[in-house]
Amino acid sequence: MASTSPRTVQLVRDVMTRRPITLDDTTTIRDAAQAMREGDVGDVLVVRDQSVYGILTDRDIVVRSDADGCDPNRTTIGAICSRYLSQVGPDDPIDRAVEVMRETAVRRLPVVDREVLVGIVSLGDLAEARDPRSALSGISSAQPNT
Repeated sequence: MASTSPRTVQLVRDVMTRRPITLDDTTTIRDAAQAMREGDVGDVLVVRDQSVYGILTDRDIVVRSDADGCDPNRTTIGAICSRYLSQVGPDDPIDRAVEVMRETAVRRLPVVDREVLVGIVSLGDLAEARDPRSALSGISSAQPNT
């Protein structure tokens, strides 16, 4: 009779990006775009009074700023960021993060532990954890175009 070993549950902490780029909600769009370029990322977490206020993606800059003719030197990221409050904890199973992303139709979630931001988890992170051979995992782990 074959023995079965218990399935190891992967936690969000195992796949999240630690120390994501955070910017105050009063940061200008230009400064945020430069931080994204320097960090080689497509998003930053927006904070207000040391709490997660929202998230700003490169797409937000194009759709909510450039398309509307906002001045990137004067408009703040707090004015254009996505202000969803969905989040997960570092000890949540990755299946919980997948469920939250599916329910809220988002691709990134802040990871918060006792009201302190400790990371961010993306759809790509979860794809790599669940099936490293998947197409999404391959795209997510590829070097960015420069």
